[in-house]
Amino acid sequence: MRKLIWDRGQKDRRGYRIAKSQTPAVSIEKLLGDDYSKDSLDLPEVSELDVVRHFTFLAHHNFSVDSNFYPLGSCTMKYNPKINDVASNMAGFRDVHPLAIEALQGSLEVMYQTQEYLCKISGMDAVTLQPLAGAHGELTGLMLIQAYHRDHGENRDEVIIPDSAHGTNPASAAMCGYKVVEVKSKDGMVDVKELRKKVSNKTAALMLTNPNTLGLFEKDICEIEKIVHDAGGLIYYDGANLNALMGIATPGDMGFDVMHFNLHKTFSTPHGGGGPGSGPVGVKKILEPYLPKPVIVKKEHKVLLDYDRDRSIGKVASFYGNFGVVLRAFVYMTVLGKKGLEDASQMAVLNANYLKVLLEDVLDIPYSQGAMHEFVASSHHQELTALEIAKALLDYGYHAPTVYFPLIVSEALMIEPTETESPETLEEFAKTLKEILKNLETSKNAPHMMFIKRTDEVKAARHPILTRAQMLENK
Repeated sequence: MRKLIWDRGQKDRRGYRIAKSQTPAVSIEKLLGDDYSKDSLDLPEVSELDVVRHFTFLAHHNFSVDSNFYPLGSCTMKYNPKINDVASNMAGFRDVHPLAIEALQGSLEVMYQTQEYLCKISGMDAVTLQPLAGAHGELTGLMLIQAYHRDHGENRDEVIIPDSAHGTNPASAAMCGYKVVEVKSKDGMVDVKELRKKVSNKTAALMLTNPNTLGLFEKDICEIEKIVHDAGGLIYYDGANLNALMGIATPGDMGFDVMHFNLHKTFSTPHGGGGPGSGPVGVKKILEPYLPKPVIVKKEHKVLLDYDRDRSIGKVASFYGNFGVVLRAFVYMTVLGKKGLEDASQMAVLNANYLKVLLEDVLDIPYSQGAMHEFVASSHHQELTALEIAKALLDYGYHAPTVYFPLIVSEALMIEPTETESPETLEEFAKTLKEILKNLETSKNAPHMMFIKRTDEVKAARHPILTRAQMLENK
């Protein structure tokens, strides 16, 4: 087994030595008193070469869309064009200090133009770039809804959420203090009859993804919008699946009042590993007064930060959002333009339907309607579970699709090829999956080629190893 970085260390070994400071030493005790740890840190002492080899080794065992196909349903793990990174690494953007932002019109112009682009793409009237992830955008959007109802003297404490929703939807609603009311699906879409029974004068909002997590467009969206609005509620659009619609249809035209965007998904910026995320929120006019401050506005050809917002819900993030991610998304939208974004959506839908057809002879497709940018298949009639298929795919160099979600499909495999993959890649993936389903004995014990072999998920969840000491105890 390869040694850990700690095991490579030797006392007083260094890769870099800092020059002796010319500043007089200051006593930590005088600065902090007794309120600091006096224990020495368990840090490895290693040479520069050891550090380089350690992190290079880890990098080679990391999975990225730059190296292999990543069909992770609902997460839109598509290729990030390198021009996005080139722009974000330009010194004029990279070295900006947020406290000097009002003196730097270039950076403010990028943020303002990004807001304008997002408004056009979504059909919303205003956008805030502050939220730092999709779930953070959800929480922000619900806070705006809460402020709106409170401002109108209404005590609405329920949020309706479909049973196929992303898990962040009920979590965000609960964190915002709402009671979650579930509405069942019928034929993979919101059951309109049941929705009528669920709405009331307690309904603050309906949270909806369209297309939904099954990759299906909610054909009754106009009726759904009327039911909720007639009851006095608002409609929240979970923008996770906007990759199927950009340039073609807008949530604003469907009647949604507020939404979040996943810049790290739909607009091709870095994604995964907990960040860096960005979840701007768009709103219709009725919610604009409540947007987090400062709001980025343009007056007489100058972009300004507007803090004079007496009905604002306040700041939801430090400064103005994740600027590096916003910049990458701005480049992506600028390079593609309206036609390019529309083409990207159409290719995403075409690729999903092509791959669905390639797999429908070996996997069950529970909803036969035309898919949008993703589709959900099931292995319930096969001898391999969804988890076993997912693990076997790792040996062939593919990242596994999302499994066991949404919960309304048994043995679910949620697959999203994105618009950036070629037909040959999709054909090879389908061929591999069919091979896995034939080689039952090998597949049931996969993966065989990974650095870490088959893990015990239950044990890992109940007894996580989070420290080096725990790891040494479990060797």
